[in-house]
Amino acid sequence: MHWLTVEVFDGDRPVAGLTAAGWARAWQDRIVEAAVTGGAVFWDEHEHSWGVVLEFTFAEETLRDAFRESPLLRAALDAVPDPVSGVLVYPHRGGGTGIRQPRRPRPFVQGGAAQLTPPDEERFLSGGDPFGGPFATVV
Repeated sequence: MHWLTVEVFDGDRPVAGLTAAGWARAWQDRIVEAAVTGGAVFWDEHEHSWGVVLEFTFAEETLRDAFRESPLLRAALDAVPDPVSGVLVYPHRGGGTGIRQPRRPRPFVQGGAAQLTPPDEERFLSGGDPFGGPFATVV
C-alpha cells in the first residue's frame, strides 16, 4: 500500500475567513473523486482542532505519484487557508494528535540478539596460561 497524506492547518489569517475544515468541505468531494478515479483503494478524513488530515491509499506507487501531480490536487492545495506554511503533503500515513514528541521505540520481537562472528585466530597470543591455569596453548 502506498499512502499519500495531506495535512491542512488553520492559518493565523484565514483567507476570507476560510478555515481548514471549510476548505475540506469545499474541496473534499472533488479530491476524493479524483483520487478514486486515479486508483485510490481507500481514503479517510480526520478533523482536528488545528486543521484536517486527508489520507489516500493507492495500490501502486505510480498511481499515488500521478494523483500527487494532478491539476485538481494542485488547485486544491493552492486554495488552502495558508498556502505558504499551512499545508503538508507527504508519501506515508500521517496525521496525529498534534503532540510534537517522538514515539517511544518498541522492544525487539526477538530480544535483539544476533549471532556473533567467530574471533580471528591470529589475534590470540601463542603460549600457555601465564598464571599456570588449565588453559590450553593456542597455536
